[in-house]
Amino acid sequence: MAALTLDNLDDLPKRCRRCVFWELSENLGKQAVDFGSTELEKEAWVSEVLLEWGSCGRVVHMAGAPAGYVIYAPPSAVPRAAEMPTGPVSADAVLLTTMQVLPEFSGEGLGRMLAQAVVRDLTRRGVKAIEVFGEQRPGSEPGCLIPADFLRAVGFKTIRPHPRFPRLRMELRSAMTWKEDVEAALEQLLGTITIPMQASSTRSEPVRSVPTRSGAALSGRLRASCTPL
Repeated sequence: MAALTLDNLDDLPKRCRRCVFWELSENLGKQAVDFGSTELEKEAWVSEVLLEWGSCGRVVHMAGAPAGYVIYAPPSAVPRAAEMPTGPVSADAVLLTTMQVLPEFSGEGLGRMLAQAVVRDLTRRGVKAIEVFGEQRPGSEPGCLIPADFLRAVGFKTIRPHPRFPRLRMELRSAMTWKEDVEAALEQLLGTITIPMQASSTRSEPVRSVPTRSGAALSGRLRASCTPL
């Protein structure tokens, strides 16, 4: 898994490398197609977002070959978002524009892996939520929108229904995995307990650990959280 940069932009499938559906408004997109400048426009867009906002995608490889990719950016950097019937995107969210896995690598769980990579990246950057325009009736060929059924399967919830282009959202706080929650709780517990140095004595006494009220409560919560499913 690698961050999308100008160096690996050509790893995108050729059709996607030339696609500027999200990067330009509809009118400007048509002009770019007419002038044959879509690849340059795509490169300019990625360059601008990298400079002004930072990482805006991930590319996954298998056995050294590009297998899939995902792109996301602030909605202000995505002109086509303003033209979608279920817009606008919420002010506190980053827009997930597109995600694709090459057909020869389907069934390997790469789509879910890409979604998790986006969640991890944006959570570290303090983003509150991710929103995405889904495709309610995806065709047989991959498109510029992500199938809504897949988005729901990985944790997105519909916030603006539409027969074709529903808008979905994932709260990043709720995207934390059970494992991460438990590890964070354990780290907090262990970080607040101090074990004092024991003075030497001619008489050995058994040492009993008496949990504090907060420690006992947290321990109880952890036991409840760790109940096998």
